[in-house]
Amino acid sequence: MCRYLRARSALDSDQHVKNVKATSKNSKNKKWFKTDQVCKLFDVSRATLFRWEREGLISGPPRDWRNWRLYTVQNVKEIKRIIQARKVLL
Repeated sequence: MCRYLRARSALDSDQHVKNVKATSKNSKNKKWFKTDQVCKLFDVSRATLFRWEREGLISGPPRDWRNWRLYTVQNVKEIKRIIQARKVLL
């Protein structure tokens, strides 16, 4: 089973973020997730992520030198809360 599917199957636990290989972008060992990693983890489109950011549901992720979004663990937790809230409403 690939690491993305393992992470998705663990979505209900708080440990699911640790199951995804994050990209370390600096010497302080901060964890950064690329947009495609977050999309695969939560099975949402890029447009959905960007819309949630635009609507203020998630805080704007930092960007790299190319202006690409690099999602933090905090951003991933915010996205998880949004998805859980959507499940409750449905």
